Amino acid sequence: MTSVMVRKNDQIMMSLVHYFVTKENYSPIHVQGVKDEVWLENLNGPYRVIRISSNSIINEEQYNFDVFKVKHVIKQIKKKTLSFKMNTLNIYLDMNKKVKVNNNDNIYNINVTSLNEVKKNPSLKAIFPDIDKELIEAHDGLELIINVTNDINEKTEKDNRLFAKVFSPKKIIFTKLIALICFIMYIILVIKSGNLLIFDDDTLALLGANNLALVKSGEIWRLLTAAFLHGGLIHIVVNMYSLFILGTQVETFIGKWKFLFIYIISAISGSLLSLVFAEPNVVSVGASGALFGLMGSLLYFGYHYRLYLSDAIKNQIIPIIIINLLIGFTVPRIDNVAHIGGLIGGYLASMAFGIENKSEKRDMINGWIVLILYIAFLSYVVFFVR
Repeated sequence: MTSVMVRKNDQIMMSLVHYFVTKENYSPIHVQGVKDEVWLENLNGPYRVIRISSNSIINEEQYNFDVFKVKHVIKQIKKKTLSFKMNTLNIYLDMNKKVKVNNNDNIYNINVTSLNEVKKNPSLKAIFPDIDKELIEAHDGLELIINVTNDINEKTEKDNRLFAKVFSPKKIIFTKLIALICFIMYIILVIKSGNLLIFDDDTLALLGANNLALVKSGEIWRLLTAAFLHGGLIHIVVNMYSLFILGTQVETFIGKWKFLFIYIISAISGSLLSLVFAEPNVVSVGASGALFGLMGSLLYFGYHYRLYLSDAIKNQIIPIIIINLLIGFTVPRIDNVAHIGGLIGGYLASMAFGIENKSEKRDMINGWIVLILYIAFLSYVVFFVR
């Protein structure tokens, strides 16, 4: 085999990149205009961003200018990932030992000049205790390049398979089933009322509309059944159109059964918060509380995949939520409180059920705790305070 010479700094960089990508689940970030440096991100890692630089730093002026550049790049990454705080590990591989390294603005700087220094660095070992055992080494440059390339390609292929599993088109079941139930209930309402365009409160109450007095009397099932009833033709057309747009996305991204439970929890959450402020004689119906729950679910999902969906979050999901809430506050007879309740319920339910390959167990446990406390508090207010 032909021997290939690799510069010492390049060997350290390849070994570090290999370790952080294959062992610590970091991913490369494309940063324009940089040379002889690598940027890595793991939004759930102990350092959300790691920068490894082999640029030569020989004095304080060069170091200060380099830190300025690092801060500028981090600012751009914050915008891209919708982050307010970003702990960054900045590793220098070719810095004069006389240069004084300072840590500031959540940037931790380390100066190492050999793999041995990396392994013995107390700060690195405190955060990455296996780094001294897992760093790949090779005396031959070609062997090092082959090993690093193969391992990173294997990790990339695995990540791509997981990504494809989440985003690939899937058979939509529960979205269609919910829409079918809503249309069946609409036909029953038409038969009962003899009207196509709008239904009276008595007919809606008969078939399961949400109402404070009736729910407190023991008809708790109205908290859910109200989400399958609509006040008229325009109401159901608008909501079912929204359901097909939001439902197909959430059912695809989150999964069928999680989607169903999130939809149900959002509907109940919206109905409960509506009753907290509702008058005893008012009835409310509609899937919009549950639909806002799906928006909350997309918001939570998008946050976990914000490296890919940050533009969609900023330009689509958040504006749609805000616009619909503003419409609810300005247009009469829209139960905007139910929308807010559904939005909160959907977000918390998504946190509790978790996002595949992204959510950690502690986050899911916290999600369940907050969700249960939230539903319990609303129930207490509705049944014991109102």
